[in-house]
Amino acid sequence: MTAVFIASVCGAAAGMSALLIFLWLGNNLIKTTRYTVKLGGIKNGVRIVQVSDLHGKLFGAHNEKLALKVAGLKPDFIAITGDIIHRYDKKNVKAALETASTLSAITPVLYVSGNHEMRNKGYGFFRKQLIEAGVTVLDNAALEICGITVVGLNGAHNKNGTLYKIADDRHNKILLAHMPQYIDNYAAAGYGLVLSGHAHGGQWRIPFLNRGIYAPGQGLFPKYTSGLHKKGDTVMIISRGLGNSEFPIRLFNRPELVLVDVLPDGSDAA
Repeated sequence: MTAVFIASVCGAAAGMSALLIFLWLGNNLIKTTRYTVKLGGIKNGVRIVQVSDLHGKLFGAHNEKLALKVAGLKPDFIAITGDIIHRYDKKNVKAALETASTLSAITPVLYVSGNHEMRNKGYGFFRKQLIEAGVTVLDNAALEICGITVVGLNGAHNKNGTLYKIADDRHNKILLAHMPQYIDNYAAAGYGLVLSGHAHGGQWRIPFLNRGIYAPGQGLFPKYTSGLHKKGDTVMIISRGLGNSEFPIRLFNRPELVLVDVLPDGSDAA
């Protein structure tokens, strides 16, 4: 009986250890997903790394592990598509600013706010701190970079008509917009490429079915949680994000960096 009991305890401990290792790896090993998109009106290819929904998470001190992965992808610029913080407190702000500073040392960083920034009364000051850390904040603004125009949509305006007013000739523009469920608005505005996040891949994903369980603003079994989606002439790429929000564990859903190679329309490159 004693031997059986000891074996049972050891088996349970081994099983628990395996589960904890599985969860740790699934929440801390960053996956890179690559896309190639063709866009009219540009002359040269542009490489973008998208960082989304960090929620104050650190991958190594000062997010150095994240920075090393980003640097290894050799982007022309980095696009942060919102929710770099989870709440406005000392810990979250410090992590976000460390990340901003570390990434800005690699290449230009463009940022748009998400809903978590917008719900914080300290966002105005935080925005100033991001700029001081070397980040270009594109809240309802446009910037030409690497021969392409990038438009940023403030996290508070994802579902209204603000994006119609930001830039003309939108078909050859890239839009950074935090919430993917408003793809109809983005397509109606005529943007060629949209980079989005917010849904966290559905937080828990169903193996083999490639479906997320839940996303804010979409509910159960949401449509827009990950990957490439098309609406008319608009292509939207959704990052599954890097951190967690209200629910602290990702399941079958590793933290994700997105790499997008944007090529001129008509290019023969793969």
